[in-house]
Amino acid sequence: MSTIAWTEDHIQHTADWHSENGAPAPRAVAVVDDRLAADQAYRRIRAGEALLWQGDFHNGRQLLQALGRRVDRKATMPPTDDLGALYDHERTRKRTRASVLGSVLIRLDDNEIGLRRAPDVRAACTAAYGRSTSSQVVTFPELLGVLGAHRWHEQGVEVPALGVRIHPAYGVFSPTRSEYVDLVADAPLDPEVRTAFDLGTGTGVLAVLLAQRGVSRITATDINPRALRCAADNIARLGHAERITVEGPTLYPPGRADLVVCNPPWLPGVPTSDLERGVYDEDQTMLTEFAHGLRDHLTPHGEGWLVLSDLAERLGLRPAEHIPRLLDDAGLHVLGRLTTRPRHPRAADHADPLAAARTAETTTLWRLRAR
Repeated sequence: MSTIAWTEDHIQHTADWHSENGAPAPRAVAVVDDRLAADQAYRRIRAGEALLWQGDFHNGRQLLQALGRRVDRKATMPPTDDLGALYDHERTRKRTRASVLGSVLIRLDDNEIGLRRAPDVRAACTAAYGRSTSSQVVTFPELLGVLGAHRWHEQGVEVPALGVRIHPAYGVFSPTRSEYVDLVADAPLDPEVRTAFDLGTGTGVLAVLLAQRGVSRITATDINPRALRCAADNIARLGHAERITVEGPTLYPPGRADLVVCNPPWLPGVPTSDLERGVYDEDQTMLTEFAHGLRDHLTPHGEGWLVLSDLAERLGLRPAEHIPRLLDDAGLHVLGRLTTRPRHPRAADHADPLAAARTAETTTLWRLRAR
């Protein structure tokens, strides 16, 4: 673990540096408080300085909001119908926003914050980072993400197809888009299916759904250690630990199954955090590995279910013929397809620059069999 250093009242201080996205510790760090105006903070950050917040906690959150507004104002793009250009612009804006806001830092001592009006963050930080008996510095936005994820975990997410709540953990993609779960719930399932693999299980939601549909033995996998712990926790909480085994970090477990289900990240791109690995599949590695490994992991009459959105095609990130060609090259036959339209709030947000793509988006469950 690297360290971060700063000077306060002519005294040199150091602490451990922690960054979930692997960002290096900033070199130039200044202590700031409520007296710092947002315009001045923005100029100093753009000049390469990181700001260690020592003011009121809620004022620090307001500073982040003010900095975000300044980034957005400077990132205005002329109107265009080119969805690919809009997507590139949005990714650039979000990276810039993350960089600017990520330059506001906050110190944790034994997973506590010593600022005025600061909430009790011990449980959330311990869940995300583990127990700590030392000082560490994280970015203020990362800490807010830890707190938000802890609330999600405690409250859980209602999954209509299950009739129960799933509890996502920090760094694990939440099953808030219910349409892909509904596709797996509605897909025709042969009563002879006894074994299944759920690849990239995340919270374990699809593994639990398969258990509810009567599959006797299920193996759920993921490459994210946090997802493995989260899935195991949800599976045990819902009483399916005897039916479902969690394995990893890997995509395919050993052996074969009657049914292999995979809901890979829907967009090609480089993830910048564990959470983004649920959205972006770098070099489409998971999608490709699923397709080319399916034949060797299906029983003779087994079936594979690939659940994927066409948002990447609508944004020009993937050619329309890529998926059919990939499946054909992998020696797979398409038995049929089930489709649905998105129902999540962003699909109806006409202020979203990518609204034209999101409202037309289709999510498909591809039913596959080895040729």
